[in-house]
Amino acid sequence: MTPPDATAQVIVVGAGPVGLLLAGDLRLHGVRVVLADTLAEPMTESRASQLNARTMELLAQRGLVEAFDDLVHEAAGHFGGLAFDARTTASRYAGNWKVPQFRTEAVLGERARAAGVDLRREHRLRTLQVTDDGVEARFDTPAGPRTLRADYLVGCDGAGSTVRDLAGFELSGSAAVRELLRADITGIEVPDRRFERFERGFAASSRRADGVTRVMVHTSGRPPAPRTGPPSFAEVAEAWRTVTGEDIAGATAIWLDAFDDARAQATAYRRGRVLLAGDAAHVHMPVGGQALNLGLQDAANLGWKLAAQVRGWAPPDLLDSYHEERHPVGRRVLDNVQAQGMLLFGGAGTAPVRDVLAELLARPELHELFAGMVSGLDVRYAVGPGDRPLLGARMPDLDLTVDGTPTTVSHLLGDGTAVLLDLTGDRTSAGDLLGAAHPWTGRVRVIVGTCDADLTDGAAFLLRPDGHVVWTDRARLPLRQALRRWFGDAEAVARPA
Repeated sequence: MTPPDATAQVIVVGAGPVGLLLAGDLRLHGVRVVLADTLAEPMTESRASQLNARTMELLAQRGLVEAFDDLVHEAAGHFGGLAFDARTTASRYAGNWKVPQFRTEAVLGERARAAGVDLRREHRLRTLQVTDDGVEARFDTPAGPRTLRADYLVGCDGAGSTVRDLAGFELSGSAAVRELLRADITGIEVPDRRFERFERGFAASSRRADGVTRVMVHTSGRPPAPRTGPPSFAEVAEAWRTVTGEDIAGATAIWLDAFDDARAQATAYRRGRVLLAGDAAHVHMPVGGQALNLGLQDAANLGWKLAAQVRGWAPPDLLDSYHEERHPVGRRVLDNVQAQGMLLFGGAGTAPVRDVLAELLARPELHELFAGMVSGLDVRYAVGPGDRPLLGARMPDLDLTVDGTPTTVSHLLGDGTAVLLDLTGDRTSAGDLLGAAHPWTGRVRVIVGTCDADLTDGAAFLLRPDGHVVWTDRARLPLRQALRRWFGDAEAVARPA
């Protein structure tokens, strides 16, 4: 066996979208990363096909939106099959954006490679040893066993996470009671169906711009089947015929999948030097693309915090705030997915609830509430004393003018550095902010500009690297205290990359 490779500061296990985003973010902050994955090549199928508004904001912050040449905007969202207008949120990217998951992986993969992430494929994790000062992970590889050593390890390896099992994380939740089958098919015309309920089950279908139709079907009363692989297309076609009465057996299937409504969440997202993100941390039925988007938003929250820990300037409890902030968000998504499952599959007994909810969703003023919930745009963290609406929420991606040049909030956050934003446009009056933040130079940039938006929360805002507001000049918290809380001791010297 080769000796341990001690070059990594963080090992990320799982090169799906969540692991790729996290690894790229860590490299942005100068962290040496090994990204390990069992697959020899990236996936070519598209399990998830939708990015929501908050995820699009995070991609825009990283300058990645322009890399997608196949985004299709969709105005409609749904809750348990009941439609609402997803464009009602205050976001530059309001609504949903259709893009195959393999394309999302390709964009994030290119960014990770360009940043210098050490991507190692055909690495299957076998053992994991955690000590007070690091982690040691043994992988099976085509060249034989290989042991990697790092300061921290993050499991982004999906619902059946090996990292979660080896590190002893506990899951809390409920077992599956129903199964859904899905397939991507060509060569046949299938009517578009948006979450239609039938006497014998449920069916949905939609045709993509490339001519591929995705069908999804559930037969009422059918429990999950024991499986070692995907279903056959004959099984999918038979279920579709049973539920809808339509014959799709003549189609060509290019991808097949089965999933269930199991519901589980890790009771902790961190155990010492091992952390979980994405489906490794929370498992639920994929409704409305929430699984992928929730995972990407986990990664955006974790990346800068873990980098601060590795680089040596993090305040003592910064890394723990990852669990404190993201676990409640994950639990809320699991709850709304469970509620949607009841509405979609609950039978005649749920009809009164569906009728009441449909009546509520006929009121356009409620659409923003549902759109904010299922996109993550309404997430607000407990960041300190004060009740200003923006405190703890993400800063809107405002159009700004800085030094006479148009820019945006997301562009200012693009280098991964926190921003102390003064919107008075007066550099003289901003002198106090510049003086207060000076000891944190390198971690916090002071930007003076103007915008046309009417912000009632104040004229100065401290933004974390993930875009969430942790101080305003109208908050009941001194600025220096907020700077220490989130960006550590000003005298701390960052370790070299």
